[in-house]
Amino acid sequence: MSTEPRLEDVVAALPLVDHHVHGASAADLDRPAFETLVTESDRLIPPFMTQFDSQIGFAIRRWCAPVLGLSAHASPEDYLARRAELGAAEVNRRLLRGSGIGRFLVETGYRGEDVLGVAGMAEASDRPAAEIVRIERVLEEVAATGVSAAELPGRFREELAARCAGAVGLKSIVAYRYGFAFDPEPPSEREVVDAAGRWLATAPENGPRVEDPVLLRFGLWTGVAQGLPLQLHAGYGDPDVELHLCDPLLLTRWLKLVEPHGVDVLLLHCYPYHRNAGYLAQVFPHVYFDVGLAVNYTGSRSGAVIAESLELAPFAKILFSSDAWGPAELHYLGAHLFRRGLCEALRSWVDAGQWTEPDAIRVATMIGATNASRVYGLETAE
Repeated sequence: MSTEPRLEDVVAALPLVDHHVHGASAADLDRPAFETLVTESDRLIPPFMTQFDSQIGFAIRRWCAPVLGLSAHASPEDYLARRAELGAAEVNRRLLRGSGIGRFLVETGYRGEDVLGVAGMAEASDRPAAEIVRIERVLEEVAATGVSAAELPGRFREELAARCAGAVGLKSIVAYRYGFAFDPEPPSEREVVDAAGRWLATAPENGPRVEDPVLLRFGLWTGVAQGLPLQLHAGYGDPDVELHLCDPLLLTRWLKLVEPHGVDVLLLHCYPYHRNAGYLAQVFPHVYFDVGLAVNYTGSRSGAVIAESLELAPFAKILFSSDAWGPAELHYLGAHLFRRGLCEALRSWVDAGQWTEPDAIRVATMIGATNASRVYGLETAE
């Protein structure tokens, strides 16, 4: 009998690095709240349907139900009743620890008051967690302090640098706020001050939302100046994005300008443009990508998406993320479906004689953990 390690066993035990994730819900969720959080739509669910009748809904019933003590494929009613019985804290504990994720890099800029923060995620999961800072959120927070247009550039640079001191990376949502068809050059100080004046003069009472392309470019280039890995949402997301403007190929000129700065750029999720992202990761040494968000929402088809992500990019340029926000089912499934899909792809190539099993194990370990550890300097950040 062979004593060599088996791919599926190694991947099952691999402490994944979730390099882009948000917090789990701290509150109990009734059915309407739960269903609105397992879709990327921000609209009301039509009365003729349920989100449980979707790939992610079926995946929750199949894979999460046993973690909560139910049989696989439990009905939505039984599943939600069990969830309510256990309570949010216990649901989070079971699903986060059951995910096998070894480290969470938590992006805190989206509705952070509604979910666990970095410390909360570390406590609930019993695993290390670190912060990813959202650039636009910091800019909006500085603007909300009553700063003048002339003061804003300097104040923002200071605040972002201070926030980066305790973080391992940065994130931008320029894809949501404008799209990628922006002028790739850094704006001048005069352009930034003029744009800030227009923005601050028209900011609503409930707080400024940065959408001006000049200010978004200013945020991006200020982020580059910090020297930390820089994440960008790309592709699939909620209806706030205009998907045709989120193709990462539109970033090509900007990526060329960033390259001399020595900053790694990580394209997040990318679906349905993940093959385009793979091309960028192949041709630019500083570009990486994942298919995080798509894995959960494609459910039983996620293996095909993962296999497609392995077509072109060097394997040292691909990472794992869940992009989970809210129900801890998303954190659990992000890891579980990723492991299944990765094993399905690699196993098929091993069985066909195109790969060896040791090579498949090595690549799976790179993608699941060691690539992120290298990019974010986690080996020296214990």
